[in-house]
Amino acid sequence: MSEEVLSLETELFPEMAQEASSISGTGILASQQIRELLERQQVFTRVSEGIAEAQIQPASLDLRLGTVGYRVQASFLPGQSSTVEERIKDLQMVRVDLTRAAVLEKGCVYIIPLLEELKLPEGMSAKANPKSTTGRLDIFTRLIADYGTEFERVPAGYRGKLYAEIVPRTFTVIVRSGMRLNQIRFIKGKPRFHDSVITALDEEKNLVYLDEDSPVKAQVDSGLRISVNLQGSEPSEIVAYKAKRNAPAVDLEKIGHYDPEEFWDAKSRISDKGLILDPGDFYILASKERIRVPPDHAAEMVPIDPSIGEFRIHYAGFFDPGFGYGSSDIKGTRAVLEVRAHEVPFLIEHGQIVGRLTYMRLLAEPDKIYGLNIGSSYQRQSLTLSKQFKR
Repeated sequence: MSEEVLSLETELFPEMAQEASSISGTGILASQQIRELLERQQVFTRVSEGIAEAQIQPASLDLRLGTVGYRVQASFLPGQSSTVEERIKDLQMVRVDLTRAAVLEKGCVYIIPLLEELKLPEGMSAKANPKSTTGRLDIFTRLIADYGTEFERVPAGYRGKLYAEIVPRTFTVIVRSGMRLNQIRFIKGKPRFHDSVITALDEEKNLVYLDEDSPVKAQVDSGLRISVNLQGSEPSEIVAYKAKRNAPAVDLEKIGHYDPEEFWDAKSRISDKGLILDPGDFYILASKERIRVPPDHAAEMVPIDPSIGEFRIHYAGFFDPGFGYGSSDIKGTRAVLEVRAHEVPFLIEHGQIVGRLTYMRLLAEPDKIYGLNIGSSYQRQSLTLSKQFKR
């Protein structure tokens, strides 16, 4: 939209000028700014109870599953000339009622309309990612928008419905309407990532610790380098979980309920040669580094570079403001890595680089930060399974 047209529209409709000037700058919106979007009904819902405060995270908004879902023949993007509903009509196999407990079968593709919809202002886009628990259960979850050409991204000025593509890959899962499997963050302008930002942050805040008393200099190269931990501080410490095939279904509503031994092979001793990742199997590992994200920044794990290895760390790659930092009272938290090998067995070794973390500035310091006071489950984690399993 040209500056002349925008100027004319704001003269005719003064509320547009107020809307445009209320959140200024370039970066990710903080929790209190997300509330402002809700008050202006730029994010809204189709259910009478509206959006709960518990959905508002430090730099994102949790999205909820709607009341119906569809098993479809294949994953898809609607493309520039189609809505998601039109694609569903072409590919639908089974309609799923989510007003009661619904089983999503392992290996099947489901599209579920979300309760939240968007009416974004010009100059503001959005990006989604699975929540941590979703990733640790190997539930492949991606956001789709009408006329979309990319997963997880919503273009500036978008007005319309949102959908989740859900593919349980390791466990069959039981879900219900209102459950929160993914989250969305709102982005003003087009913020750029620079290594110099991480380097300056590290000098000021100490972004990396190897233990609670030992800060180390961040290794920065197209992001903060993250390596894998395969050596416990004591012989009994678990350093890897490998998901069992043909395990029972997991009801996402049940917290601290399941015995890990039914679902996972725990590994406390790894050969000096390293860990061989078997193709198609799912692993939970942890970073060697203890990571910190100051409250005025967020971070995101960059997908693995194919030149580093034939595997991928994936899924829940977003780190909230305050992760491993708190109010500067936490000396870092290990990043949990959800890992899957590609086509061939692949050997990874202790300390091997497996990913990069990029840091992004928030438009303001949020009025809530990551931690137990907002219900965060993994602030002081070591190697931790999803919250459905007994600790």
